Amino acid sequence: MHSPSVRPRTPLALYALTAGAFGIGTTEFVIMGLLLQVSADLHVSIAAAGLLISGYALGVFVGAPLLTAATSRLPHKTALIALMVIFTVGNLASALAPSYTVLMIARVITSLAHGTFFGVGAVVATGLVAKDRKASAISIMFTGLTVATLLGVPAGAWLGLHFGWRATFWAVSAIGVLATVIIATLVPTDRGDSAPMKFVEELKGIAHPQVLLGLLMTVLGFAGVFAVFTYIQPILTRVTGFADSAVSPILLVFGGGMVVGNLLGGRLADKRLVATLLGSLIALAIVLGTMTFALHSKPAMIAFAAVFGIVAFATVAPLQLRVLQKATGGGVLASSFNIAAFNLGNAIGAWLGGVVISHGPGLGAVTWVAASLPVLGLAVALYSVRLDTRQPRRVPVIARAETIL
Repeated sequence: MHSPSVRPRTPLALYALTAGAFGIGTTEFVIMGLLLQVSADLHVSIAAAGLLISGYALGVFVGAPLLTAATSRLPHKTALIALMVIFTVGNLASALAPSYTVLMIARVITSLAHGTFFGVGAVVATGLVAKDRKASAISIMFTGLTVATLLGVPAGAWLGLHFGWRATFWAVSAIGVLATVIIATLVPTDRGDSAPMKFVEELKGIAHPQVLLGLLMTVLGFAGVFAVFTYIQPILTRVTGFADSAVSPILLVFGGGMVVGNLLGGRLADKRLVATLLGSLIALAIVLGTMTFALHSKPAMIAFAAVFGIVAFATVAPLQLRVLQKATGGGVLASSFNIAAFNLGNAIGAWLGGVVISHGPGLGAVTWVAASLPVLGLAVALYSVRLDTRQPRRVPVIARAETIL
């Protein structure tokens, strides 16, 4: 990538990436507010409907390395546009799906573009800013995900409640078309993008123990988030006692927390990455665990919706930057793998939550089971930090790798 001095400030380009992230985030998260409608319309259980999240997330996990390899010789801008086209086609197929099986296949098709979009986007974003603003650049792009939760998911839930869940996917398809146009218009074409990526060398860089530990932290942290978030609609309505119409406003509160947490995590990670990484995992575990005691209180659950959103997305920028720093090569593959790790965590969390609901203590126990996962992530993070202190000679290599992101 060009040095930041060539393009000292390009906020419009970052906002274009944010637009794409908004579209992808909306289609990933909107199903959480539609579980009951999809379950009733397609005659499947809530747990089966929840597997639509797992299917999407596993598609991201598989698609990230495959599509990163397939697009490795494309300019970054061209790759981003192609990925948004795949995303839009997948959502059209979801809107037209006649059965649960077809809807699952459509969701998987949609998901294939997800990991590579954020992988390429994160590298483009960090190349647009100075070295000390890399985490903030990542958080700006990921603001699209948080705004998707703030606006897209509540709006999608409202559409699903009043016009059916298919109307939501038609709306998301329109968002995909708009985001594609914005990216095509605003993301600059960089001459450096045309150089083929050394894919095999980047793949070797993924095998670095610290990169693998970073990926594992991501999986465990977001497994805890999605064990709860996947089933937020039935938890709010069937455990806390909210009316169906209250779900959208509460998701709005959660989304507002995500926006705050995402930007806060990025700024703190720019200053003290390790401290932010450890602190965000600790906060996530505490919030998930204590939420258990608030499930039967409506005011408390509204408050926890905001706090949960903050701690959930405060982890994103430090987790992503940790992997980027430890990887060698251009960073696209490492970034894509970490997005895949986020979504593997999503799949595991959705599956685990479904097991607790269908074969375990039930909806009321999902939060405390979920809390154990970021605790495991914290243990991995502490081990990774300990390895840093044992391997001081690797620091110059890592620093050189960071400068080419």
